[in-house]
Amino acid sequence: MKLILSLPPLLTALAASAAPLKLHVPSPDWRDQVIYFVMTDRFADGDPRNNDQGVGAYDPRSNDRYNGGDLAGLRQRLDYIQGLGATALWLTPPVRNQWLDPTLGFTGYHGYWAQHFKEVDPHLGTLADYQRLSHDLHSRGMYLVQDIVVNHVGNYFGYEGGWDPTDPTRFYTPNTRSKPTTAPTQWPFNLNDPRRAADRQAGIYHWTPALVDVKNPDHELAHQMSGLDDLNTSNPVVMRALRDSYGFWIKRVGVDAFRVDTAFYVPPAYFEDFMHSRDAKAPGMVEVARRTGRDSFLVFGEGFGIDAPGKTVMAERIESYVRGQAGEARMNGMLNFPLYGSMVDVFARGRPTQQLADRIDAMMKVHSRPHWLPTFIDNHDVDRWLAGGSEAAMKQALLATMTLPGIPVLYYGTEQGFTEQRAAMFAKGYGSGGRDHFDTNAPLYRLTAQMTALRKANKVLSRGNPQVLAGSPSGPGAIAWRMADEKQAALVVFNTADTEVLLDNLPTGAPEGTVLRGLFSLHGPASDVTVGAQGRISLRLAPRSGLVWQQTGTVQRLAATPATPRLDPLPSTPVQGDFQVSGHTAGQADLRLVIDGDLARAVLVQVSADGRFTATVPTGRMSDPAVPHRAVLWSPGSGIASAPATFQAALPWVLLADEADPAGDDTGPTGTYVYPTHESFLPGQMDLTRTRVWSAGGSLRVELTLRNFSTVWGPANGFDHVAFTFFVELPGRSGCATAMPDQFASLPEGMRWHHRVRAHGWSNAHFGPEGASGQHDGTAQPIGAQISANPDARTVTFTLPAAALGDPATLAGARLYVTTWDYDGGYRALAAQPGPFVFGGAQPTDPRVIDATRVITLQQP
Repeated sequence: MKLILSLPPLLTALAASAAPLKLHVPSPDWRDQVIYFVMTDRFADGDPRNNDQGVGAYDPRSNDRYNGGDLAGLRQRLDYIQGLGATALWLTPPVRNQWLDPTLGFTGYHGYWAQHFKEVDPHLGTLADYQRLSHDLHSRGMYLVQDIVVNHVGNYFGYEGGWDPTDPTRFYTPNTRSKPTTAPTQWPFNLNDPRRAADRQAGIYHWTPALVDVKNPDHELAHQMSGLDDLNTSNPVVMRALRDSYGFWIKRVGVDAFRVDTAFYVPPAYFEDFMHSRDAKAPGMVEVARRTGRDSFLVFGEGFGIDAPGKTVMAERIESYVRGQAGEARMNGMLNFPLYGSMVDVFARGRPTQQLADRIDAMMKVHSRPHWLPTFIDNHDVDRWLAGGSEAAMKQALLATMTLPGIPVLYYGTEQGFTEQRAAMFAKGYGSGGRDHFDTNAPLYRLTAQMTALRKANKVLSRGNPQVLAGSPSGPGAIAWRMADEKQAALVVFNTADTEVLLDNLPTGAPEGTVLRGLFSLHGPASDVTVGAQGRISLRLAPRSGLVWQQTGTVQRLAATPATPRLDPLPSTPVQGDFQVSGHTAGQADLRLVIDGDLARAVLVQVSADGRFTATVPTGRMSDPAVPHRAVLWSPGSGIASAPATFQAALPWVLLADEADPAGDDTGPTGTYVYPTHESFLPGQMDLTRTRVWSAGGSLRVELTLRNFSTVWGPANGFDHVAFTFFVELPGRSGCATAMPDQFASLPEGMRWHHRVRAHGWSNAHFGPEGASGQHDGTAQPIGAQISANPDARTVTFTLPAAALGDPATLAGARLYVTTWDYDGGYRALAAQPGPFVFGGAQPTDPRVIDATRVITLQQP
């Protein structure tokens, strides 16, 4: 009886195993997709038997070693991924990798150090495992995105002691310590030793040293990024081998899209061949995909470029990888790094919302296919959002990606509140805290699922075009855009401030009386709104709100509205302090004068019997004379707002400190510290030589001068391989801390901090002392520092607006302490002996401070 009962399940299993795998499915409309991006080694360990491959590369306690995640683990967690609303899975390169590189002290757990482009890495599973993952995704109506590399392989050779461009054999140094092999095992990439005439003549590689000048185009395209062997992608043999290698994954596994790593290190024109080659035996990806039933194979590249406000240099460079100057078709998308940079600045750092408004406008003008540019708020190459931004800000950024053109990409763990860049989701992996993180009831998971559902249910959000309606040039506050296509329109509104904001006189683009149906709100239900006279509305926005309305066809008759109050003309030249405004109203007794939308600081207006009034405008926060400020009269009772008026303010900057610092003292507190040994570190680039401090009203400006200056990787903040951490103690304030988080030190001279800024070339975070300890940063603050770098003068300047400091009445008596080190997802390690990216000369738990100012007390002149 038992045997008989077991036969049906057995037969079912046998039938399932014999059924053909669902590898090839038609392409989706990528505009409507939501991609979930995983670092496979850190996501889920489905088969522990493949974890340790016997070369010392596996250690789940370590962030730079294999942790055990694999393809089987991904298959086991597809319910979790799909439940979030994702429709596609992007995984890091699954190809066989260089596992261990002792010269750099790292492993290839991430997948970007190829040994063989057509084999699955044994740490992750087998080709059959990968095919089953593809089948499982396609059976769910989901799609598979594979990360690929065309720029380089692993680190199998370098040049030590020099480099002679005329003789590739001179100074050539093979990496004999590489494991499991000392060279790639796939032809022609195994032709990597120029000392062999055949290898040299084959020209598979650029015989070049490590890249140290990313601003030199020849170096960027031909030198070794991070010491990884740079492929000669202008060589037809290389081009064909790469097409053959990646066409393999489409044909054999059913991959639906590629993400191309380090695209900026390959000439843009290369992708014309990669995508569209007519080579019969190794065609371009478009043709390989077509032969497998895919008519819209997505290939998007990584070009790590963030534009300064008002600039589009990097956006235009990104576009050059999509379209050539004569319209040549290249890739059909690129990661939208400029939009990412603006969202971080506006939502996490409190920069003016007009900067995001301008970025949206520029995105639509510069890019030929903005809807195919994947959008994101964090990934494996940048800090986690919550490492420097608040959760409230992150929710807003996520909603922005769901309501703008582009393919939203969700980085694994963001929905679980991760702060560690590459922590593991599974209990035995690094940074997991000893538990799994697949909680479908987590508030962030549920909220993200609601946002993805909002986008899917309203195609206007994925296919429409945005029209920016409002933005604040002065700081955090309101921003609004209208998404519209031929059939629908939606209104999207945010308040990035931590206080209530007035969004006045917003032109909705809808006829007056139109009902806007509430679709979504970050805080509670979304109420309907009726468009007022002239198609405008004025909204009272809660702190950190995010709202979406749909324009309906319902039109209501508007009630009669009271007369609108009026402001007299404001000063036409910049004011240098508080000043008075005047105006007139007829019947509005409950007026407020609102500056820059800030309802928390609105001024109550006293109206005389004849309807005239005066009010004083406070200017303590206004330190930039180029910024226009907006004044409006508003009646809370009727909701009526006057026409806006603008003015400018120019508070003078006053020097509070000018401190020299000895040159050559960048040797740590013991005098024995040394820099990491990698050639990208320059002597003296962490050596402070001068500190100057100014104030304007309650705003603070700190200028730091260095002995040497590095921009080696073209960082977004304009300086590289130095992390500044500075601490500010304000007089008369309680609630402070003494610990220097993650620096294994406490503040000297009895100093305590109320504000802490940590910034390196790629990040900029501002923290308050709540919850701060030796292991915890503290509380992310809503307004960050503005950074400007001057490589010629070797200076970096930080400006913290008064609002970021809590509007101090004065900065006289405040104390400042500044340290230098380096940072990459955390302060770099310290050891007795230095390594390529490890400081030396002390013990791991000694202070991570290589140079510092003295404790500087600020004094009014």
